Amino acid sequence: MKTVPTPNAALPIIHLLSSGGFYGAERMLLDHCLATPGQHQVLFLDAPPELIARFREAGVDCQGCAGLGELLRHLRQRQHEQPLINTHNFKGLLFGWAGATLLRLPLVITQHGFTPRSRKQKFYTWLSLQLCRTASVNRVVCVAESIAVLHRQASVRAEKLQVIPNGLPAAPAQMVHNTDRPRWLAGYVGRLSSEKGPDLFLDALIPLCHQHPQLDAVMLGDGPEHEALQARIDGAGLQQRIRLPGYQIAMQPWWQQLDALVISSRTEGTPMILLEAMQAGVPVVAFGVGGIPDVLEHRHNGLLAEPADSAALARQLDALLNEPKLGRQLRDNAKRTQQDRYDLKALAERWSQLYIRTAREARA
Repeated sequence: MKTVPTPNAALPIIHLLSSGGFYGAERMLLDHCLATPGQHQVLFLDAPPELIARFREAGVDCQGCAGLGELLRHLRQRQHEQPLINTHNFKGLLFGWAGATLLRLPLVITQHGFTPRSRKQKFYTWLSLQLCRTASVNRVVCVAESIAVLHRQASVRAEKLQVIPNGLPAAPAQMVHNTDRPRWLAGYVGRLSSEKGPDLFLDALIPLCHQHPQLDAVMLGDGPEHEALQARIDGAGLQQRIRLPGYQIAMQPWWQQLDALVISSRTEGTPMILLEAMQAGVPVVAFGVGGIPDVLEHRHNGLLAEPADSAALARQLDALLNEPKLGRQLRDNAKRTQQDRYDLKALAERWSQLYIRTAREARA
């Protein structure tokens, strides 16, 4: 007879993730494991050692897992516990689906977003949606309504789908934003790769820097477009005003300096960096892609531009530069929005109930 977990049981949950570094999905997963009741374990299908060390230092049970065979051996060793599998990207989904199907384990798919720009990525997106339709998948959790729409269009059953946005734990000690600086700093934070639109950021910022002598910019992150971006900055003669310091482990010192976060992504879910900026009191100017319009209301708690329209993005940033009162309004309203709607404690409870319900249904 199968064991059915009770609300007080420490439900074993095995997360599967392939990752190149600590970005939005990794930040979400780390916070999730620390905040959501359950016996969490993270199996990294690919990951740099420093990422695994970061999770371990935070107190999360985790380990590397070299290939599908090793994963299946690990799952068989724990099969008597009837763990629930939660996957977090395409490789995790593929491996998790195979393990759940072969060993008849409950399976939750967390969809953080899609980047279907290349032929290979489009195939991954299509296959991901098709696998979500199969009986092996018990629940599909989308971090934004726009992602859920894609699943409905692919005929994933409505009862499988649930939207649970990302959230943040309580804010650290109150940060003091330095507003007395003579210069104004706009920031990009993210991987320097096409889906995040660093080129679109420069399309907006280079003309604005020429127009506003007091404006500087910083692009925090690393990635394959670094050299091309630096060449554009050098060609514009702005190497002293638009800097690329690389990937940053700690964001808090930057939140104290930034006057605006600019999100120029071509595709998104519910970006963790958006919520972090809102919590830190840094106004956000963004393209209205993915789940961003679900979070931001234009000229209430952020500024929105049409996707991929860098001229429109520049106009919104220009408005922020020229209207200090607007900046204060956006900052105050954004803080309230984050606290009221994207608080991790409340969202973790929704996740906990989903896990318990899924395990009960799968094991009944």
